[in-house]
Amino acid sequence: MRRSIEELRTFYGDPKGALVRRILSSRLSDAWGTADGCDVLGLGYATPFLDQFSSARRVVAAMPGGQGAEAWTASGRNRTTLVNDRALPFPSGLFDRVLLVHAIEEADDAQALLNEVSRVLSPTGRVIVVCAARGGLWARTEATPFGHGRPFSRKQIEGLIRHCGLEPRAWSQALYVPPWRPMLAFSDGIEQFGRLFAPGTAGVILMEAGRLTYARPKVRSGLSVLSPAPALKPVPSLSVPRVASASAAQTAAAAAA
Repeated sequence: MRRSIEELRTFYGDPKGALVRRILSSRLSDAWGTADGCDVLGLGYATPFLDQFSSARRVVAAMPGGQGAEAWTASGRNRTTLVNDRALPFPSGLFDRVLLVHAIEEADDAQALLNEVSRVLSPTGRVIVVCAARGGLWARTEATPFGHGRPFSRKQIEGLIRHCGLEPRAWSQALYVPPWRPMLAFSDGIEQFGRLFAPGTAGVILMEAGRLTYARPKVRSGLSVLSPAPALKPVPSLSVPRVASASAAQTAAAAAA
């Protein structure tokens, strides 16, 4: 059962919610900037983080039926809609950016939800999944929305993303500060300390993904093909190295000769 829209709105109106909004908004800004000219979808309860995409062409806040929806009209281009998270009411390939916050933890079927996200994502689009971390303190208290539903590990999120045909590109963690009011004033120092010395205590995982791309570039002698830098920092997502077959190696050697 999902948290109600009233509970979520109340949380983001108190000091703990304001801290979550500030820290996560900074990470999202590093990844996507202001989403210039993009169509952006926020799924779950993402409205606290959508106002920063001020240069987007259109922003839609889609809220699951079990949660409820709130009016969100920061500008005339923005819309709110109530959705079935197993059958999103959007055409395929519509959105350039999809942000999921408080979306998969309490979903009846997280994989079905991500399958729908993959369907509505444009060929060059990007997704960021924000979810409660299994080992963090925020998942262990019911005083915050991150303490309800199912928390995830990094490997579990990567598995769900790959299963829906997307590829993890980068990841990050946040909310090392415990969800206790007396500690909030020291949040900046605790975030820096936790990132360096206690990464397993993070309360939230952010995972960015995009579509798999296949290409056959012509590589000239003395040139290398470089991969783009990950959008989220500080740690890029792990990638599985390709292993060339014997026949492929022989073909490459013959072409080089």
